[in-house]
Amino acid sequence: MIQPSTPVEAAANMTPGYEVKFVLNQNVLDPDSTPDAELTSAFALPGTAQKIAVEYFDTDAQSLNEQGWNVRLRKKEDKKNYEITYKKRYAVTNGDINAALNLANKEGFDAGDTNYEAEIDWGYSKQTLSLSNDKDVKASDSKATLPSDSKALGMILDKLPGKLDDWNDQSHWGKQQLEDSRAYGPIMASKYKGTWNGLEVDVEVWPIRSADGSTTEPVIEISFKADEYADAATNRQKLMDYLNKEGWLVPQDSLKTQLVLDRY
Repeated sequence: MIQPSTPVEAAANMTPGYEVKFVLNQNVLDPDSTPDAELTSAFALPGTAQKIAVEYFDTDAQSLNEQGWNVRLRKKEDKKNYEITYKKRYAVTNGDINAALNLANKEGFDAGDTNYEAEIDWGYSKQTLSLSNDKDVKASDSKATLPSDSKALGMILDKLPGKLDDWNDQSHWGKQQLEDSRAYGPIMASKYKGTWNGLEVDVEVWPIRSADGSTTEPVIEISFKADEYADAATNRQKLMDYLNKEGWLVPQDSLKTQLVLDRY
């Protein structure tokens, strides 16, 4: 007698955290590109920033970015390790986070995958589901400096996760793209940790090459994290209203990564 098969239960979706991000206009900075007294006071920012060296790797045609992947290498001042992040992004349409999580699940990112951390990046007008796989590689010192491009790429290939490598069921697609990639950057970012209304906030200043390549232009971003949607939504509105009242808010979404890929 043939026993009835047990139906396979579908894997649950990942549970995301939330990171709210807003872009600030350049008048919040002093001429030396540090936060001015007003911004510093409002968010209890320290006098000295943490320096972070950042670069991305992609092909000239940005084939990784085309598939929603970003590969980032960074080195934080006072940390003795390089941080490699392999990130897959899914657009959230009309606030339907579950639809993005369902699509990610269909493509192999479910609650059972503990290698990736799910987060909703929530900006001025749009949300993005980001799935990040973070790897560390020991560094020789605690300075905010990056290795040579060839050494950096060797580390990235050595830690390459299987999902990226065999993306879209193409064996070693990720490895092939990365072997044909180059560095975009580096950027020497400055990060300030502060507080506002009981929230821990980060203010980052990224000097990114201008469109004509003649100089750099600061991209200023303020962000905070939350575990729950309701907390993220409530505090996002409060922070947006405050930034707007102060005249500091730029009414657009942050495009730091895309600016780096477009200008370097």
